[in-house]
Amino acid sequence: MAKPNAANARMKREYFQYLKEAGRRSEASIDAVAKALDRFEQANGHKDFRKFHRQQAVAFKRKLDDERAVRTGKPLSRATVNSTLSALRAFFVWLAGQPGYKSCLRYGDADYFNLAETEVRIAKAVRHKAFPSLEQVHHVLSAMPCETDIEKRNRALVAFALLTGARDGALASFRLKHVDLQEARVDQDARDVRTKASKTFSTWFFPVGGDALAIVRDWCQHLRSVLLWSDEDPLFPATRVALGTSGGFVAAGLRRDGWTNAGPVRKIFADAFAAAGLPYFNPHSFRDTLVQLGERVCPNIEAFKAWSQNLGHAHAMTTLTSYGTMSSHRQAELIRGIAADRSTPSIDPATLAQVMGMLQKLGGKGLA
Repeated sequence: MAKPNAANARMKREYFQYLKEAGRRSEASIDAVAKALDRFEQANGHKDFRKFHRQQAVAFKRKLDDERAVRTGKPLSRATVNSTLSALRAFFVWLAGQPGYKSCLRYGDADYFNLAETEVRIAKAVRHKAFPSLEQVHHVLSAMPCETDIEKRNRALVAFALLTGARDGALASFRLKHVDLQEARVDQDARDVRTKASKTFSTWFFPVGGDALAIVRDWCQHLRSVLLWSDEDPLFPATRVALGTSGGFVAAGLRRDGWTNAGPVRKIFADAFAAAGLPYFNPHSFRDTLVQLGERVCPNIEAFKAWSQNLGHAHAMTTLTSYGTMSSHRQAELIRGIAADRSTPSIDPATLAQVMGMLQKLGGKGLA
């Protein structure tokens, strides 16, 4: 096995620093780049980056075609291959401009990491994502026990995710002060809450019906009136573990601090759906559930814009393109309905004009 190259390691450290400070990339994004570089070096025998040649890029692409995912044993997806090669291309473009490498590398050689256009289309294709129906989530909530503090917390967590569409990192870091029950609002303040891209915004509870709102109200009241917790305490505290009578560790109530990561949140969701006899849906999938609901209940473009903004999206098109994929079942339902009723009124011209105006304004802009 070839030993790591010290010069390569130094340049990688500089590049990661560049991505963090100049590129404003997150730790998770930088970790993905590091993984791509490590994969390339292992395939290339840790050769010095100064000796990079276009044929190394071509050979690496061929190797990726033969690799299989560790977890599934299947060939790497085109999306994984595309993201890996894109990270390598960006690195070698940056490296070609660094002192000591300018005379050794050519910018154009990095282009040999590109995939064919047809493969890029496959990698970026939008595919239908599974998500629970509103009725399924309400069923899960009705099936969840609520006798102990831990059970109350778990049920309130699922209900709160449905009311707000908050991501799992945010759910794990909310404090009591972020919830305003009078206004039916949660403030996703990036100074305290782990929001995506550290974005700060407010979310008013979505009109999802059922018992979700009552469950969250009761939980907040329980924290303040029974446990006597204050604004700075976590909304969803971590589980306190103690030594049981049989000598093993057991859950023994709640700690007065929150979770450090979203792992426990996903575990609670997995257990809740399994107990209800349903397949597992992660917290993020609730955002798809809410978008589907919004598409059905929002009466006009302005209302859907508010719905989108409630999810933390700056542009409604982000909501439609990232979460608005229609299921094949719903697609068939609508098409059959149109075919059965030829008298269905056409799209309102004013609504159509609003949509077209929005698209023109967003032309050339990135989605938030």
